[in-house]
This record gives sequence, C-alpha cells and structure tokens, in this order.
Amino acid sequence: MGSLELSKARKLKEEEYTGDGSVDFHGKPAIRDRTGKWSAGTIILLNQGLATLAFFGVGVNLVLFLTRVLQQDNAEAANSVSKWTGTVYIFSLVGAFLSDSYWGRYKTCAIFQSIFVIGLVLLSLSTQVFLLKPGGCGDETTKCNTHSSWELGLFYISIYMVALGNGGYQPNIATFGADQFDVEDPIEGYSKVAFFSYFYLALNLGSLFSNTILGYFEDEGLWALGFWASTASATLALLLFLGGTNRYRHFKPSGNPLSRISQVLVSATKKCSVRIPPGDDANLYETESKNGARKMLHTQGIKFLDRAAFVTQQDLDELKQNEFNNPWRLCPISQVEEVKCILRLLPIWLCTIIYSVVFTQMASLFVEQGDAMNTQISNFRIPAASMSSFDILSVALFIFLYRRVVDPIVRRVRKDSNGLTELQRMGIGLVIAVMAMVSAGIVECYRLKYARKDCKHCQGSSSLSIFWQVPQYALIGASEVFMYVGQLEFFNAQAPDGLKSFGSALCMTSISLGNYVSSLLVSIVMKISTVDNMPGWIPGNLNKGHLERFYFLLAGLTVVDLMIYIACASWYKSMKFTGKGEGEEDYEV
Repeated sequence: MGSLELSKARKLKEEEYTGDGSVDFHGKPAIRDRTGKWSAGTIILLNQGLATLAFFGVGVNLVLFLTRVLQQDNAEAANSVSKWTGTVYIFSLVGAFLSDSYWGRYKTCAIFQSIFVIGLVLLSLSTQVFLLKPGGCGDETTKCNTHSSWELGLFYISIYMVALGNGGYQPNIATFGADQFDVEDPIEGYSKVAFFSYFYLALNLGSLFSNTILGYFEDEGLWALGFWASTASATLALLLFLGGTNRYRHFKPSGNPLSRISQVLVSATKKCSVRIPPGDDANLYETESKNGARKMLHTQGIKFLDRAAFVTQQDLDELKQNEFNNPWRLCPISQVEEVKCILRLLPIWLCTIIYSVVFTQMASLFVEQGDAMNTQISNFRIPAASMSSFDILSVALFIFLYRRVVDPIVRRVRKDSNGLTELQRMGIGLVIAVMAMVSAGIVECYRLKYARKDCKHCQGSSSLSIFWQVPQYALIGASEVFMYVGQLEFFNAQAPDGLKSFGSALCMTSISLGNYVSSLLVSIVMKISTVDNMPGWIPGNLNKGHLERFYFLLAGLTVVDLMIYIACASWYKSMKFTGKGEGEEDYEV
C-alpha cells in the first residue's frame, strides 16, 4: 500500500509541473496550473498587436515624413528608409543572440520594448517641438523650414532607437509566447501550434490600424498626433507585458552558441582521420543536460560532425586525469546535434528567400501598378497603398478557415492528429505565391490594354479599376498564412532549445534578404531589358514598359524554388529528444 501511495504521489508531482523544463519567474520548476497557457499567451498576443501598431505607425509613412518634413528628395528618402528597415532586421539577430545566450527571452523583451518606448517618446517630442515648423506644415502643400544639424541628429537618434527596440524585441516575443505552452502535454502542444496563427493575426491587425487610421492622419500632416498615438500604444503594450510577469514560463539561457558551434567544428576537424565504426553509438560522449534543456539524441546524417563526440583513447586518458573534457577536442553528442540541426535548417531557410521576394512586391510594384489604374470612386480617390488592407483581411480570413475548417478536415481524412506538417504548409504557400504572381501579371496585361499611351504622369492613366488588384493581394495573404505561419512554427519547433529566438530571427532575416534580392533582381532586369533604346520592363512610365513580364518571371523563379524546396524538405530529418519516443520523425512535403 505504501508503494502505491508513493507512485500516486510521484504521478501527481509529474502532473503538477511542466514537462519541458520551463521555470517560473523565481527560477523554480513551473507549476502547470499557475503559469503559462492561454492566460499568458493572450497577454503576449495583445502586446504584439499594440507594439506592431506602434511600429508601423512610424514605418508606414516614414518616406513621406522624410520628403515633406525633412525636405529629402524621393531617392534619398527611399534610401534612408531602406537603411532603416535593414537595420531593424540586423538588430533582430542581436536580440536573438542576447536572449539565447545571456538574458533570456523575458528580460530581452522587457529591455528592448523599453528602448522602443523611449525612442518613440523622443521622436514625438522632436517632431512636435522642433521639426514641424511653421505650425501646420508637413502636408502635401505646406513645406517645413530647414532644420539644424542637432535637430536632424535628434530625429535620427530617435528613429534608430525605435529600430533597435523593435528589432531586438520581435524575434523573442513570438518564441516567448510559444514558451507558455508545454510541448510535452498533448493539449498544450496543440495550443502552441494555434498560438503562431493567432500571433500572426495579431501582427496583421495591428498593422491594419496603423496602415489605415494612423496613415490617414499622417498623410494629412498630423505627424505629431500619429507619433504620439504610436507612443501610447507601445507604452500600453509594455505595461501589459510587465503586468503578466508572474504568469510567464521561462527557459534559462544556455550560453554563447557561437562558441558551442565552433567547438564542434574544431574538434571534428581535429579528428578528421578518426574512423567511427558503423552503429557505434556507445562511444559517443554525452553529459547531463544543463538549465533544464531537453537532451538531444543522436541522429544519422552529417556523420563528419559525429567525430567531435567520438571518445578516442586520448580522450579517455584526459578524462581519467582531469575528470573533465577539453571542449575543443571532445563535445557531447547533444552539442553536435545542435550544429547538425542548424545545418539542416539552412537549406529550408534559403528556399524561403524567393518567397520573400514575392511578398515584398506588395509594398512596391503592386502600389505602383495600382497608382496607374482607375482609383476613383465618385469623388473619393483610393490611395494605392491602402489596397494592402485586402492582404490583411485575407490573412484573417484564411487563418480562420485553416484553423476551423481545413485543419479539422485534414485530420479526419488522414486520421492523423497532427494534420498538415509545417513543411507541407510552407510548400502550399509557395504554390499560392505562384498564383499571386500570375494573377498580378494578368491584371497588368489588361491594365495596359485600357491605358493611355501618351500620358506623361501616368497616375490613373488606365480605365481598369484598381479593385482588379484584390485577387493578387488576397492570394498573397493566403500564402502568408501557409508560408510565414508555418515558417514561424517550423523554426521554433526545429531550432535547438538553446537557439529558439535565433529560429524566429531566421524568419525576419528571410524577409530582409528578400528585399535585397528583389532590388538586385530589378536592377538586373532593367539592365538587360533597356538595351537598344528600349524603355525596359519597369520604366518610370509603366505604360511604356512590361511589368507583367517581371511578374511572370517571379512566378517562374518561384516554381523553380518550389522544386528545390521539395527536394530539401524530403531530405530534412527532424530532431529527437529524450522522452519523445525512439522513432525519428521525417517531415513530409
């Protein structure tokens, strides 16, 4: 009877605490019913929506602020915005590194959100007090005075503080939200998958408000009002985040990942002449897991790195003498598997860059195309950039359809509780992206058919309504639900426990590289297509160009990328953890 009571007590203890090694704010094992789950997840979703509203309240019209208030020309302003946007993504890597290595996700989010708020306060004050002179300037008609170097310096300090704060915060908040759900528990594991969909929805709803309401006020010259609204939103987001402190689950940082990766590469290289007998897992070195992280098991593939964990006679002698190993010669197999995991993720990540090229057209060529269409409804002119609202509405619709309709049907048909894998959904996203580019190309063919060829300024030069762009925006939104949500889930699930924020940062760097590749692609296309006095595919006057050919080119490149992606996804092998079963899960496409 005593043994039975002991068994029941042990079982109750196991049910009381989370099974993934998470801890509470005080560093003690997290109690399942008092921490995490949707009570913490909802706070983080609200935080993300408000912070996104604040960020895009600055970013969406920054190019107009630079031209109207700071008197920059179009090219200089576009270049300034590109540098600022690129800096946001660079800071995302900084935030991910500090989070995974030293600070942890909660502390990193709190610090960078505080920097974000301070930057917005400085921006709002400098704009209201120094930059909007004379009063009422900054709209389409009233020019502002020239500014002194210290006024411009204050402005740039403030917007780069905004970039630092948002960049360091973004890759960590998604991962921190996922930390609130215990993957070892089936119910919480399902909620964790759903969290990423709702997280992306919160991001889009926040940007919808800033793109419409705040964008309208700023376009009318009410810059200080728009920036103060962003500041208020960011401040509320920070207070909400701090208010949930006692509810959060945490994972302790695991130290500098760069040194761990370097140790594996160096030790494997030192033992390049060592031959490991097939199936000899017994001589692979392992230690106790640290900081509550799950222990990674040995997987086949990339066998060269296994040499770093293979115990040679020299290693045995050193262990007997010193009772500890030299990490630059002998690494635990869990550490080796971390490096294998990163190397396996890289081909998948590279395949997402072409999709990001397609995605970036929504903020550039789609807008230029729409501006050359009929944008009038009665006496009201529809801003071409506002058509991105259909993308956001599409994201909201397809998240609902996937979570409530598609996923349950797939689970019943396949008799599989997991439904579509992340890699399968990312593949579907690429297919829909091809459809979006084909749709945009067809619309451009008809826009040219109904366009005036002799116009000098081709704004509204085609009689084709701008609402013919709705399908291409809606398809981009649908593809985001499958690609970007799947990407967030995939990199979070497949990144080692000590590099979860780095996994989220990969998503952001994919978008950043997509911008750079898009610019490079446009430059190459224009250089090739403007020979023999031809205006090129994307000239200043779109009616003299062939924008549809560029769209079809992107569709073709995405098809090629899809085929490469299928090969990479078929090759991919997922991680194995202790307590997760002995079978190795293969991700299918």
